[in-house]
Amino acid sequence: ETENLLAQRIHPQIIISGWRKATNEAIRSLECIAKNNSSNLEQFKSDLMNIARTTLSSKILQGQKDYFAKLCVEAVLKLHGKTDLQGIQIIKRLGNNMSDSYLEEGFLLEKRIGINMPKRIENARILIANTPMDTDKIKIFGSRVRVDSVAKVAELELAEKEKMKDKVDKILQHGCNVFINRQLIYDYPDQLFAEKGVMAIEHADFEGVERLAQVLGGDIVSTFDTPNKVRLGKCNLIEEIIIGEDKLIKFSGVAQGEACTVVLRGATQQILDEAERSIHDVLCVLSQTVKEPRICYGGGATEMLMATAVSQLAEKTPGKESVAIESFARALRQLPTIIADNAGYDSSELIANLRAAHTSGKSTYGLDMENGKIADMVQLGILESFHLKRQVVISAAEAAEMVLRIDNIIRAPPRPRPRDMRHH
Repeated sequence: ETENLLAQRIHPQIIISGWRKATNEAIRSLECIAKNNSSNLEQFKSDLMNIARTTLSSKILQGQKDYFAKLCVEAVLKLHGKTDLQGIQIIKRLGNNMSDSYLEEGFLLEKRIGINMPKRIENARILIANTPMDTDKIKIFGSRVRVDSVAKVAELELAEKEKMKDKVDKILQHGCNVFINRQLIYDYPDQLFAEKGVMAIEHADFEGVERLAQVLGGDIVSTFDTPNKVRLGKCNLIEEIIIGEDKLIKFSGVAQGEACTVVLRGATQQILDEAERSIHDVLCVLSQTVKEPRICYGGGATEMLMATAVSQLAEKTPGKESVAIESFARALRQLPTIIADNAGYDSSELIANLRAAHTSGKSTYGLDMENGKIADMVQLGILESFHLKRQVVISAAEAAEMVLRIDNIIRAPPRPRPRDMRHH
């Protein structure tokens, strides 16, 4: 559209001015049709289900979109309006069918509890740390220690053990009964924790530690000299559970009560990876919808509504700006055209029928790609997030404006390749 306008010798500044007016008109028409059912919990939950189904329709989970839509809605509603998805963890496990996936209450950590340690602790007081739990070596480069007897070696080892015992004692002074470390915990400190009845969990990676600290409401510490200033994480129960053939650690009744875990099952790793991406997309859309509860209609209905409003604005606008505004309307109509083309239908006929329906006032009509015709999106339950739709229009307009402001493009020459002399 931009190239056509520039070919007509319309100045970029006039085009940008027209586009900005068109963007404002499109957003205004979008706000007019947006619905807010957040006051009716059942209706709002139904809207979230429809949005989740719409988002899943183009993904690998399409065949089971009702099941996964319900799972995602339940997970997002536990956040109580928060948009931070740290409280929802996704764990992938090979085996079984996709339909065997489920939502687990609480938080799961993909680690094992140490040997000879309690496998279940109630009213857990958790110290989360990022500290080396091997001997604190003094790094003096180029130095060597020489001893003249085995007894001296034993003395060195004893001194190292005493140093580690002091560190473990400092950790225990915090009053914790669970110790989670991002780094490894070696045999000797592991033994000391087991003797005191403290559950020790090692090698919880960076993401796991960060997520745990947020979910449990604790601090991540590296030094242990000021126990009175450290905030311990808390949860009602920590236990080891088995999913498939793997053991995991489950945290129930965490400080952030909305924490939960989506456990995905599938036949291959590729299917699980794609399913994880699909679930993450749905969770992002739903969390934004909970924050901004207004919804609008999918199937190209919203784009056609905005295009109709922008075209009407173009008819009222004098001068060259009207040409730029009309080009914005044509760009909006491209979205339902692409939907029809991707479904393999005659887009020209469908878009003409859809345009006629909107002109006659049927503003909720969109494309029904199951049957290859136009239909009422309200009856089909094809909904999209208002926040997402508005942001798409704004971002697209800003991106087009940035490209339009570019005067020249300097292309880098292709890298010269050496001649292949094998056949010469």
